[in-house]
Amino acid sequence: ETAAKVDLLAAEVIGSARAYNVGGKHRHTPEIAQGLAAVAGGADVTVSFTPVLIPTARGILATCTARTRASLSDLRAVYEKAYDAEPFVYLLPEGRLPQTGAVVGGNAAQLGIAVDSDAQTFIAIAAIDNLVKGTAGAAVQSMNLALGWTETDGLTTVGVAP
Repeated sequence: ETAAKVDLLAAEVIGSARAYNVGGKHRHTPEIAQGLAAVAGGADVTVSFTPVLIPTARGILATCTARTRASLSDLRAVYEKAYDAEPFVYLLPEGRLPQTGAVVGGNAAQLGIAVDSDAQTFIAIAAIDNLVKGTAGAAVQSMNLALGWTETDGLTTVGVAP
């Protein structure tokens, strides 16, 4: 039997946010680095990942940064090409950023991108409902593909937020 963790009780979390597993200690850090290395053609990749617990029942908002000299329009073209045919990935219009409330209850991932030209930094922000887009949605999506069904079967719910 697992005991309740006091620091995760609603009474402790509401009205507060806190970082945890700081300094490369999060269990998903190696998995993130492995995925990025594969995309980077096997290049050596280092990742700094600090999750932040926010007072919400579900949802993940990830902010990822990388050094770049590319323009926002060039990066946007890359993202549009990469995700245009993906049924559950929505690249938001320039100037709009993802929010967790907009994806609750659905299998969608909202993406927003920006460039801080002064710092030569690319910023990608993603929002998902970790209970649907997480393992459960991935399992249904994978099953659909494995069985030759339409990838979106059983996953086209819009969610519970406007």
